[in-house]
Amino acid sequence: MKHAAAFLSTGLLALLGACTEVPVPAPEAPAPIIQGNQLRFTDRHPQLALLGFATASPGKALSVDLPARLVWNEERTQRVYPAFAGRVTRIAADVGQPVQRGTLLAQLASPDFGIAQADTAKAQADSQLTRKSLQRQRELFEAGIIARKDLDIAEAEAARSQAEVQRAEARTRLYGGTGGAVNQSLALTSGISGVVVERNLTPGQELRPDQAGPGVPPLFVLSDPTSLWVQIDARESEAGTLRPGASFELLVPALGGQKFEGRVTAASDSIDAATRTIKVRGVVANPERKLKAEMLGTARVERTLGSGVIVPAQAVTLRGTKHSVMVQVQPGVFEWREVALGYQGPREVVVSQGLEAGEQVVSENLLLLARQFRIAQDSTAQR
Repeated sequence: MKHAAAFLSTGLLALLGACTEVPVPAPEAPAPIIQGNQLRFTDRHPQLALLGFATASPGKALSVDLPARLVWNEERTQRVYPAFAGRVTRIAADVGQPVQRGTLLAQLASPDFGIAQADTAKAQADSQLTRKSLQRQRELFEAGIIARKDLDIAEAEAARSQAEVQRAEARTRLYGGTGGAVNQSLALTSGISGVVVERNLTPGQELRPDQAGPGVPPLFVLSDPTSLWVQIDARESEAGTLRPGASFELLVPALGGQKFEGRVTAASDSIDAATRTIKVRGVVANPERKLKAEMLGTARVERTLGSGVIVPAQAVTLRGTKHSVMVQVQPGVFEWREVALGYQGPREVVVSQGLEAGEQVVSENLLLLARQFRIAQDSTAQR
């Protein structure tokens, strides 16, 4: 029994020893070394798998993305304000309703407009009186009863009264008045064909003509939504690209990145001091009315390049005051290269000097490689 117990104890100790045996750690990969201005890794170094590379490619054009905002086409938009004080008695149009030129939008009871109508009626009455007076003066002149001077005065009075009629009638006709009727009813009508896109009045609302101008919403906004303006904030470097007549592509995230063709119609001659951007206006067709005013999008333009190569923007970094890239001169061997940039965009940059087409640059985890470069330099300096 004693021998059996000793044998069992020995077996258990051997089994426990096997269970607690620590595996032999794999050898660590040797650290990269510095040779001249190059950082060298050994073959199949695990850190190489963490890096991403991009090949410098020659390019004749570059896609540039700029922030854009859709607004109403002001050449096809009308904002309706009250011309006279009054009270809203009827609203005949609402948002989304199509209108034609002359369509009634709302009716106002306006004593001020009634005064204008009364002035027209008075001018017409005065004109009739002066015409009759002129006729009598001509008859008397032909009979030799009055002098030529009296006839000239009557003709002048008739001309002045007729001019006053024309002025008064033109004023009332401008705001919908007809003939000499005085009803104090002011009609707000559409001056264009389009759609009611905004309404800011309620039944019984009191209106005044001074309720117009910056910061005051119009009573109605009418527009043709089949054509919209695109407000683009362009960088200073795009001043030569976004000229009137240039085409661009509008991408709207809200519509799944759907693309629309646009054309530049105007560009500012000054730079916004706060944003350092140039205000550019374009126009885009919207026949299906998918686009809506105040939507945000991206205006993509093709910029023609001179000499140089294109690399991703994340492949370029600042070392002091110089732009640099990390070039892979051969597998596992890297060196810093100072470069000159011909264009710097958010996604891509154009390198005009310091890099040739076909060379590979580090585009992912560049900071990790730069840190490894510094560690290797410090290690070399301490030896």
